[in-house]
Amino acid sequence: MQIITQSLGADTQAYLRGYLRQDAPQATYPAMIIVPGGSYTHIPEQQAEDLAMAWFARGYQAFFLRYSFAGEKKPLLPAPVVELARSVANLREHAADWQIDAAHINVAGFSVGGHIVALFNDLWATDHLNQLAGTTPTQIHPHAILLGYPVITPQAGFPNDAATLAQWTDDPAQIAADQRVTAQNAPTFAWVTANDPLVPVQNTLAYVQASLAHGVDTELHIFHNGPHGLALANQVTAWKPGSNLPHVAHWIDLATEWLADLN
Repeated sequence: MQIITQSLGADTQAYLRGYLRQDAPQATYPAMIIVPGGSYTHIPEQQAEDLAMAWFARGYQAFFLRYSFAGEKKPLLPAPVVELARSVANLREHAADWQIDAAHINVAGFSVGGHIVALFNDLWATDHLNQLAGTTPTQIHPHAILLGYPVITPQAGFPNDAATLAQWTDDPAQIAADQRVTAQNAPTFAWVTANDPLVPVQNTLAYVQASLAHGVDTELHIFHNGPHGLALANQVTAWKPGSNLPHVAHWIDLATEWLADLN
């Protein structure tokens, strides 16, 4: 395995870290970019790596994005969405060197990482995002999107204080990802727990309903129980009692099957 780290520009602390398989020099593999959570103040780097390695084990060239945090950009958004666009373009640019199947670049976001990914899914084809990122839609078109317990809109209960929201944006309507879905959105897989105590399930439901209304290929799994921030929901990423949940841990197998079914 080769580990690489790519800066995403002189104007940002963001970087992309990759875990590349090299066992078959003539082969190409699908790619998965993990966009972790962390309330826009940090990322749990070990959890991000664990998620990437889980996809690596399933035959993917795997990456995670360390995007800009609140305080590094004022207001923060849309910088992390721009950094994700640059990341996807980076994978396509290096597809031959990194043995990536350029038609199968997927992105998975968790918690506020899901917010970044949902907005990216909404905006990848727009002139505005591509102008900010210095890309074209062809360079950043995602094959599929995965959302785990995502933040979607401030109107659905997170964040719940004006000071935090002001760090994110000076125009909350522009970051309501459910309101920006179009028919050009990539196929979308979403999973969440019904009793998530931090980011209400209504976030996921709002995005899925908007996706379905626009004819987007969409799959949703609502597990009845589990705290926020489950990641793999197994012993690898369990961070407190009650976060090793074998039933919820099926999400990654379901997502793997779904991705295979798209091909």
